[in-house]
Amino acid sequence: MRGRIPDNFIDELLTRVDIVDVIERRVPLKKAGREWTACCPFHNERSPSFYVSPAKQFFHCFGCGAHGSAIKFLMDYDRLEFPDAIEELAQSVGMKVPYEGGRDDKPREDRSDLYTLLDEATSFYQRELGQSDEAKAYVDKRGLDEETLKRFRIGWAPAGFDGVLKALGTTDNRRKLLNDAGMVASNERGNRYDRFRERVMFPILDRRGRVIAFGGRVLSSDQGPKYLNSPETPLFHKGRELFALWQVKQANQTVSRIMVVEGYMDVIALHQAGLPIAVATLGTATTPDHAEVLFRAAPDVYFCFDGDRAGRQAAWRAVESILPRMRDGRQAHFLFLPDGEDPDTLVRKEGKEGFEKRMKESMPLSEYFFEEMARDVDTTRLDGRARLAERARPLIAKLPDGAFRDLMADELKRRTGAGATFEPEAAPTRPARPAQGGPQRSLVRSAITLLLAQPALALELEPPYPFLRLDRPGVNLLAELIDVIRSRPDIRPAVLVEYFLDRPEYASLQKLMQAEVIGEADMQREEFMGALAGMYRQAVTERRKDLSARIGSLDDTEKAELRVLLADHAAQGKAPAE
Repeated sequence: MRGRIPDNFIDELLTRVDIVDVIERRVPLKKAGREWTACCPFHNERSPSFYVSPAKQFFHCFGCGAHGSAIKFLMDYDRLEFPDAIEELAQSVGMKVPYEGGRDDKPREDRSDLYTLLDEATSFYQRELGQSDEAKAYVDKRGLDEETLKRFRIGWAPAGFDGVLKALGTTDNRRKLLNDAGMVASNERGNRYDRFRERVMFPILDRRGRVIAFGGRVLSSDQGPKYLNSPETPLFHKGRELFALWQVKQANQTVSRIMVVEGYMDVIALHQAGLPIAVATLGTATTPDHAEVLFRAAPDVYFCFDGDRAGRQAAWRAVESILPRMRDGRQAHFLFLPDGEDPDTLVRKEGKEGFEKRMKESMPLSEYFFEEMARDVDTTRLDGRARLAERARPLIAKLPDGAFRDLMADELKRRTGAGATFEPEAAPTRPARPAQGGPQRSLVRSAITLLLAQPALALELEPPYPFLRLDRPGVNLLAELIDVIRSRPDIRPAVLVEYFLDRPEYASLQKLMQAEVIGEADMQREEFMGALAGMYRQAVTERRKDLSARIGSLDDTEKAELRVLLADHAAQGKAPAE
């Protein structure tokens, strides 16, 4: 278990990292004035709406709303947990992540040791495959050539209870790592034994091509469960991983389509047949995390299932996971196979061309959706159409705002006479320049926006801050931002916002970071100081009005304050009528 990463380390890391470099290694950027732009990597689009600000060290897409710091980009793009994103960034700039608390003194080293151990286990299984006549006979029967065996690092877990334990568990620490990696199990008496025995072994790789787990297949069904996967470990979370995604990315310079099948051998058979687009979930239904990873990899995703009841159920679970991720430009297709067939057997019979033909004839999501919704409904009757509308509306509402959701609603109306209605959403546009001299709430918002664009403005202020007299939402936040900047004069905007990561204000600050601030530094300074002065004037005016309204009940101190305020007001050439 890794401990907590200190806040000051994260601040220092974000100060050293250049978000443009981080993103450009993954997404091609083009210079656009003071910013960089690209087509958004988080949704499909033709015109760039994804902007990266080197000054703010912040990214934002005006199409889908994705935004954040370099840490957030890695979490979203590479599907990393927060600590792993920190590790990735730190490694890129030669920093070592410190941890506070936790059970492990050297968490990074422990994880490295796990990767090393699993790689050694893979090599062990590969060697064992070459020494087992029954394993070699099986892979020959399945038609696997040497190149495929090497590409997928396929191996064999021998019979016996301690093959891996003897080969790799040479010390107490190594035996502990074998346990942590899910390679061994324990019986009721506490004796350890190899988890995988007499199985063809398929290493499961992460996005960097590192072994993180295994799937093992028996040679015959009477030997136990057909497939056995590694348990959840510090490296492996089966609801997020896909078998062979690494091989798909290695085989295709650009991945335009990807297919989800059910078994390891189905995946491998398709790759060997010249269709290196297949992946498999790891003994689970398609999860929302799977769906996001799939669409991040390719705009067109095919789901291939058996045509029986179980296959239909698995397909519908996939639909439920992908609906909220069907942004415009993404497409999903459903391919159901004939009884008794699977991708492995079909591609052997029909070849690459035959399987490609089946893919072209697969059902698009829209067609499959309405077919399933109306499966036991008589749409020739009024009450049947009402039932279809009632079923479909909440699911269509899960679709992201866009043309596809509109068209699905139109199709529902065509089929039932009752459309789907949604809350209107504002069209994404680049925010306008902060208003100058507007209502008091806009002044606070404008001041914070300008401060996030140019934190150095705070260095010109000294406490106490006169604008604090204004009792409005955001005023105390503005003062806190100024205090943080004064304590860290070189702080970048993205780092400044990260100070509020666990606070309710974080979302609002993220939105204000997205605002485009026009003008040179001097103009921004003038607007900022003008906003602060306007806040103070507003506070004074409200106080004067309050005291004037209560003039009969004021104490001596309040009366003296009112006289000063009225004199001030008169000196500005305004009648003290209030």
